[in-house]
Amino acid sequence: MTIVTPPSPPPPRRLSAVLRTGSRVTPLELFFDLVFVLAITQCTALMAAQPTWAGLAKGLLVLGTLWWSWVGYSWLTSVIDPEEGVVRLVFFASIAALLVVSLCVPEAFGDLGLLFAGAYAVVRAAHLVLFRLASRDDPALARSVAGLAASTSVGVGLLVAASFTDGALQGGLWALALLLDAGGPYLFGADGWKLIPGHFAERHGLIVLIAIGESIVAIGVGAEAGVDAGVVTAAVLGVAVAAALWWLYFDVVAIVAERRLSATAPGRERNELARDSYSYLHFPMVAGIVLLALGLKKTLGDVADPLKLVPAAALLGGVALYLLAHVAFRLRNVRTLNVPRLVTAAVAVALLPAARAMPALATLAALAALLTGLLIFESVRYAEARDRIRHQVAHEDG
Repeated sequence: MTIVTPPSPPPPRRLSAVLRTGSRVTPLELFFDLVFVLAITQCTALMAAQPTWAGLAKGLLVLGTLWWSWVGYSWLTSVIDPEEGVVRLVFFASIAALLVVSLCVPEAFGDLGLLFAGAYAVVRAAHLVLFRLASRDDPALARSVAGLAASTSVGVGLLVAASFTDGALQGGLWALALLLDAGGPYLFGADGWKLIPGHFAERHGLIVLIAIGESIVAIGVGAEAGVDAGVVTAAVLGVAVAAALWWLYFDVVAIVAERRLSATAPGRERNELARDSYSYLHFPMVAGIVLLALGLKKTLGDVADPLKLVPAAALLGGVALYLLAHVAFRLRNVRTLNVPRLVTAAVAVALLPAARAMPALATLAALAALLTGLLIFESVRYAEARDRIRHQVAHEDG
């Protein structure tokens, strides 16, 4: 008698799914980023409610903490497909926790500090669990994840401790938490990480776009008192400034940076370039845009009076910070100094004394004129290189 052996059951479906080369950002990643929009808006609201140097510092510390959590997920989705099976459910849980974190931002240094830290811990824990699943057959990645888990635990622990303090001690604990958490990947090395250059660069480009969108939202919020000729003019100028920031990043910079990342050898060299250029240097870009949003909000609130010192510093300093991040970004990627953007950043800062004396609308007009002049200069001075870069992209896309 022949004994028929039943077929072996299929192996269990793995939770990790490596993204294919050239994979684009998925709808679930965009959903995650949309929740991050609220977090950015809340940071602007925190600084607007406390338009002091201390309020500015608090807003930037919260923004930096949230940024680092977003960075972790940007690396994660270059390893796994967030829409695959149970991974999708874990992502939904992290989105819910991130929403709670965002709601706590206005009182993150007050009564909701502990809730903020607890919800933030859930966001980071979900990230680490998924990374651990993705690395179970990859010892090098597993070692990197272990190092990340250590720095994350220290950072979250310090945030919990900060929730029981106040004043300078609380601010110091927040700053230390951010420094140690963000410094983890630098200290533990970059050998084991993996990423898909096109996907990684696109993800960061989208978050810059989201931040620029926040500056547009700030115009609408600032105009709540009413719409007149001054507010309309300020709104148009605000859009011109936001459009200039978009142009400065997406016209050529984003294209060249993605190519540079794709051309770099996989492994440590590419990972370090991605860490420095995107995880680290994109933060001052986003922070600069958020500071600009604060300045725009205060400008629209009263276009006729001069801006107070802190809002004026946010408006002009935010643009300067954004430009300086571009200068550093270019240095890291192509080893050359962008002198026009460096000079423009210096001029923006130099406008601060005048901003304290002239109407806010005039300050905004001067800033818009300054950025427009920069765009015209670069478009003429680098016309041939710009045309070559953009037409090469069009040829590749076709």
